[in-house]
Amino acid sequence: MNLNEILSSIDSEIASLQQARALLAGQVGHSAGKGRATKKRTLSAEARAKISAAQRKRWAAQKKAAKTAA
Repeated sequence: MNLNEILSSIDSEIASLQQARALLAGQVGHSAGKGRATKKRTLSAEARAKISAAQRKRWAAQKKAAKTAA
């Protein structure tokens, strides 16, 4: 191998490593993934009320446990 062939081989290896790094880092987009709209999920008011009521119940139980332990 002469010097030019060695340098060319190194350059191609660097290019493939940079491409692999970009794929792992999520920088390279594929045509299948582009343009897809992400749908935002929304909760109904009833669902939000149920979740907040359940959380308040958990907080009350935790507060009660802390008072009896103290």
